[in-house]
Amino acid sequence: MTELPDLAAGALAAGTLSALALGAGLWRSRRQRALQREELAALRSRLDGVQTALAAEIEHLAGQRIPAAARHLTHPRVTVPGPAQPQFIGSPLGIGLESVLNSVRSELTAQRTRIDAAAQAGMRGATREIQAALYRLQDALRSLQQRYDDPELTQTLFALDHENEQSLRRAQVAAVVCGAWVGLAREESHLVEAVTGGQARLAGYHRVRVHNHLETGTALVSHAVEPVAIIVAELLDNALRHSAPDTEVVVNLEHVHHGACVTVDDAGLGMTQDERDRARRMVAGSDPILLTDLGDPPRMGFAAIGRLTRQFDLSVDVSSPSPYGGVRAVLRIDSHLLSRIDPELQPPAAGAPRSTRRAPAPTRT
Repeated sequence: MTELPDLAAGALAAGTLSALALGAGLWRSRRQRALQREELAALRSRLDGVQTALAAEIEHLAGQRIPAAARHLTHPRVTVPGPAQPQFIGSPLGIGLESVLNSVRSELTAQRTRIDAAAQAGMRGATREIQAALYRLQDALRSLQQRYDDPELTQTLFALDHENEQSLRRAQVAAVVCGAWVGLAREESHLVEAVTGGQARLAGYHRVRVHNHLETGTALVSHAVEPVAIIVAELLDNALRHSAPDTEVVVNLEHVHHGACVTVDDAGLGMTQDERDRARRMVAGSDPILLTDLGDPPRMGFAAIGRLTRQFDLSVDVSSPSPYGGVRAVLRIDSHLLSRIDPELQPPAAGAPRSTRRAPAPTRT
């Protein structure tokens, strides 16, 4: 039989062990809570840091990246900055912010295209009215030329007619850039006629020297006559504007494999590589034309050429320098756009080919 002191000692030992276990549990619990508080504080601090960085990144997006992306649409040289916080690159948050930027870009592009299309539609209507008025003035001037024999008056009327022709060219180019048809239908004409016709529309036409190396009777099919005349006029205008007034612009007409070429060489300053690249893209006609991309005031020559090359299956190259230090522009006309006219029955005219149909009269609104 166990003695009472032994039982008391056992109970005391068990109580002591229980107390020790309870104390150890309490200590572990307090330690665990302390660690949890430290982890929670660290997470809160980290969350605060992420929130601060995210707020800064959103501010950077709104204040720097989106405005730069908007400017980049009209000024491609503007650089759109990347994320301000490197830790966001490739992260879900960073991907989300890039998606926001891309959505803004897409919407700005869509709105810009829509507004530009409305502006082009308005300009088409305006140029139609202007062209109709200038054609009426042209008819009146030519009627006066036939009516009066006074040499001084005749010279004045010819000068006015030439000024009117230049205004017609500018209105026609603006209309073409905005998607209008060329406005004139011509009969089949000698290719050299179309070239001299384009030359006659320019103020500096006397500086142009045309060398025709084509086989006699080489002509253009009817629907290619006016587009070729417009393209040649714009290439010559560009050459005359960018070369000294005491220099000549040389034009050569030559047969090539599967067609003919009109080569325009000037003695100007040439173009930088960026200008040459931009001109090459414009005359190719592959990119959509926006009026806001054409400068202030708009430079429409290359844009009009691009419209016409795409519509009429022509080709223009401006990538080579001329032998005179300026720019060489080459218009290539494929054989399916060429025809032949008997030069005995219809010799080439000295000036521009006459139109057989005028632009349609403007509709009243």
